Amino acid sequence: GNMAARRYTEHEEALEIKSLRRIIAAYINYQDAAEKDVKRYERSFKKLSPAHKELLFHLGLKYQRLRWCISMNTSFIMNMLEAFEPPFDMSQCVDGDCHDCAEHMHGHSHADTINNSELLVQHCCPEEGANTRETENKKDEEVHMVGCSQPAACNLGISQGEDKSCNDGKDASAAANCQDTDCFASSTDENVTPGHRRAPSLPLDVPPVDVDKVRCIIRNIVRDWAQEGQIERDECYKPILEELNRLFPDRSRPPSCLVPGAGLGRLALEISSLGFVSQGNEFSYYMMICSSFILNHTQEANEWTIYPWIHNNCNSLSDKDQLRAVSFPDIHPSSAGITEGFSMCAGDFVEVYNEESQESAWDAVVTCFFLDTAHNIVEYIEIISKILKDGGIWVNMGPLLYHFADAYGPDDDMSIELSLEDVKRVAYHYGFVMEMEKMIDTTYTANMVSMMQNRYRAAFWTMRKDVSRSKAKKRQ
Repeated sequence: GNMAARRYTEHEEALEIKSLRRIIAAYINYQDAAEKDVKRYERSFKKLSPAHKELLFHLGLKYQRLRWCISMNTSFIMNMLEAFEPPFDMSQCVDGDCHDCAEHMHGHSHADTINNSELLVQHCCPEEGANTRETENKKDEEVHMVGCSQPAACNLGISQGEDKSCNDGKDASAAANCQDTDCFASSTDENVTPGHRRAPSLPLDVPPVDVDKVRCIIRNIVRDWAQEGQIERDECYKPILEELNRLFPDRSRPPSCLVPGAGLGRLALEISSLGFVSQGNEFSYYMMICSSFILNHTQEANEWTIYPWIHNNCNSLSDKDQLRAVSFPDIHPSSAGITEGFSMCAGDFVEVYNEESQESAWDAVVTCFFLDTAHNIVEYIEIISKILKDGGIWVNMGPLLYHFADAYGPDDDMSIELSLEDVKRVAYHYGFVMEMEKMIDTTYTANMVSMMQNRYRAAFWTMRKDVSRSKAKKRQ
């Protein structure tokens, strides 16, 4: 194939930059959006009669404590943005839309990066294929840009509005505006490309869907990197790890495993620690900025403290529950016994892996809460089959909450919604043979002490690729 390295077209790069600016603006706007909520609580409080005010006197204190929690969360977010190195020159003009980008986006020396770290979180460089998202390589205590053997293609600008990675409470009526609906967003892509200065004095025009995505990332930190998330990880990740351990007894030559939709990277890291050459792939830049920070820039366990549950003012057993602190990461990622070759690759799964260089490249593919992020789930399954070696293993866990199923997106937004039965039929067509299947009860970024719990009955299976069973026509 023609693997000649190819740079971005100017148009692709402009879309990437525009989308990335929108995401950074959403992060920078975190404090303002949270403060707006507290002000709203206070306005309601002020409307109470004196007698009721007196009865609820402690709420005034609660609002002050909320502000302190918000400032702690903001401090983490700003540190994270500080460490982020965009894969583009963010100070370029895009569509005549010129901003001096924040100084924290440029010129950091990386002498301060992790010692003794073999953590390889690569920045895949574009070769053949569309835009690339980046990741970071840690060797010799420096972050280098490295090219992956495959193009990490992604067209960030096209569908960044649709990252509903926190499909939480989606079916509950949001009329009460109180549920943890924070994490499903509409598929509309408002063109928000504000300049981002450090001071939030600049009014950022950040749409509510983007505000929710930032809060969603904060809850994902609990799921992947806090002690409190261990219960959810034991439900979701542990069965997957046990399957991999059982299916690959001999790992003296480490087998390769791809984790599409890797989110904040914990599952991919745990698979690496089992003795696999593991690669996480993630489309959302909200996720990538955060996973890159946790994997590459945390110095020790429990270095950071956030207050992830403050944004939901409903269903709390007590204010203490709502305002509780969560420390992370619960382990220091670069001393987690990682197998050499661990990487995170940014980009759209279909664009990155639907490539000749990826055919029959992987011993295992693990999808956890990923399949239903597809516009076309048949395409996902076809690619999973294509990139696995003959005899390779596919482990899947998750519901079928199709992310593009709601009609909010552009009218031409495609969404193929299949039943579990149909999903399996498609898999058999592409040569998969079922080896193990069951249903598993679990949650996704749940607040365990909330009075409202959103539980999934997730499909869990292991299938093996058997080329001789495939009914798919070989493409010439």
